[in-house]
Amino acid sequence: MEASYFFQGLAIGFCVAAPIGPIGVLCIRRTLADGSRVGFVSGLGAATADASYSALAGFGLTAVSGLLLQYRPWFALLGGILLCYLGVRIFFSKPTESGAVARGNSLFGAYLSTLVLTLTNVTTIFSFVAIFAGLGIGLSSNYGAAGALVSGVFLGSTLWWFILSYGVGRLRARMNFAWLRTVNRVAGVALFLFGLFALSRW
Repeated sequence: MEASYFFQGLAIGFCVAAPIGPIGVLCIRRTLADGSRVGFVSGLGAATADASYSALAGFGLTAVSGLLLQYRPWFALLGGILLCYLGVRIFFSKPTESGAVARGNSLFGAYLSTLVLTLTNVTTIFSFVAIFAGLGIGLSSNYGAAGALVSGVFLGSTLWWFILSYGVGRLRARMNFAWLRTVNRVAGVALFLFGLFALSRW
């Protein structure tokens, strides 16, 4: 029985992660600038946040969900400011054709930044609640099934970020300075606009 929940979670995690939003843009840009490892670790931060919110939904922590909803505008404000900051920083950053070396501190920073950004989007938890309810998955008293589902969500989301980062990474060798500069400009503008949208909901 738990195996079926795991595979449902795998599909849910992959589908929730797949749409290209601000985190996807950020991971693509980081992959092109710093390599597949940095892009993938950035995606792991988003996958961890997805798993955290799916756990809140799956284990039926309605009190915590209500608290998150109460402070939703402040999360939107924080997320909007972070996205605008990243957008401006990336827009004006100077690309290097060789890319940076992925050191431990840069990998941790990449992971932490996408984790925080994804967690500021508290509407994600309601996406999981809606999906679970639509599939008829009632897990408030079935902790084994909830654990299997959350594990599936994490691995499904991780699978998407692996495919994206290493797929984009294969294009990196063909990118010259002019292309990387264009990527910085486009990614910077896109992230800044995502930030403005988040701020508009505050």
